[in-house]
Amino acid sequence: MYVCICNGVTDRQIREAAEAGCASVAELTMRTGAGANCGSCLALAGELLEETRQRIALPLPVLPRAA
Repeated sequence: MYVCICNGVTDRQIREAAEAGCASVAELTMRTGAGANCGSCLALAGELLEETRQRIALPLPVLPRAA
């Protein structure tokens, strides 16, 4: 889905930027152009960025503790 219509930035591009280490909305704007024109997409872009960063940071060694 398109998040930033002005610059044609999709949710996939935002997730890929987060997976590549993008840490803030300002950095996301520099990397993808999202929010650089009208800015109406910044809230959604920030949510997607944070959601992806939290998913990446999730510690995976939970299974050994569950046993």
